[in-house]
Amino acid sequence: MNLIETLASLALILVSVYLLSVITEGFFIVSLDQISRRLKLSDEVAGASLMAMGSSAPELAIALMALFTGGGAHSDVGIGTIVGSAVFNILVITGVSAVVAGGLHTHPFAVRRDTLYYLLSIGYLAFIFADGEVLLWEAILGLAAYVAYVLLLVFYKDPSKADLPVAGVDKAVEPHGGSGDGLRHHIESAITKLLRMLTGPPEKNYLWTFIAAIALIIALSYILVESTIVFAAGIGIPPVIVALTLLAAGTSAPDLISSIDVARDGRGGMAVANAIGSNIFDIFIGLGFPWVLAILFSNMASIHVGADGLWMSIGILVGTTLVLYVLLQSQRMLSRREGIALLTLYLVYVLYTLLSSVTV
Repeated sequence: MNLIETLASLALILVSVYLLSVITEGFFIVSLDQISRRLKLSDEVAGASLMAMGSSAPELAIALMALFTGGGAHSDVGIGTIVGSAVFNILVITGVSAVVAGGLHTHPFAVRRDTLYYLLSIGYLAFIFADGEVLLWEAILGLAAYVAYVLLLVFYKDPSKADLPVAGVDKAVEPHGGSGDGLRHHIESAITKLLRMLTGPPEKNYLWTFIAAIALIIALSYILVESTIVFAAGIGIPPVIVALTLLAAGTSAPDLISSIDVARDGRGGMAVANAIGSNIFDIFIGLGFPWVLAILFSNMASIHVGADGLWMSIGILVGTTLVLYVLLQSQRMLSRREGIALLTLYLVYVLYTLLSSVTV
């Protein structure tokens, strides 16, 4: 592996993440707002369902590719990306959203509901890892658990206070670089105009824009995972470590940008619900759906999951979730200072992961 290939793979990773941010902010969020408004969904329900499903498309695509592409380099990338993304979502998405918005105000009922169900999904993940084998009924159980979660969101409302429907934000699809005349602004303008030729006005063609945005996210995810495998080989780090850190952060870019966007609009509950809801989707669907397909379309009775090195990350998932829950319940908001604390915890997690790969 020469230096040029390594640098080229890193460049592809950065470009893919950048394009994910443009597509998410300029197209995905606009279509999501329109769909949420017409379905009269609350901020928390929209964040934990539609936004979570759409912005988690990269993790689902990578999990599918990891199973069906095969090969040693891809073996643990799917699970590693989803576990790493879960840590990123809990610590970075909520932390950055709180810092940018100056604090996140949330509904205690929604926080309790989503947190408890997310802990249930972590328990499901631990159950799968326990014997290292995934049977068909275990994979289907994950899919059924997510369907139950969506039904819970729709029908189980806060008995003490009815959630208000999403107000929606009518946005013109403009580059998020502002009105400046810099090179970045011109590049974003060109990309946005090109994408509008495919989707039309996103605020009007919201269904087609929503579908097209998810398709583009999946395509970029393919580039991300292949570039990450090349980059990992070039710098001599195991692919699962890169998946837990760099790839996890890259594929969570849509979640991060979506949450920052709604947090700036004062919808802190939606930002938190997106972070937690994305994690629930990643575990039950991002892993369960590829497992079901792999078992049904292969001669194997089960799928082997070699994830012994991820037990610590599962413990971290439980710990960080409980920390976030306590912070959100304390004053029914996440302050900017607490957001910085969550970001510091993520930095510690990344350093620990990288150092553990060196010492193993």
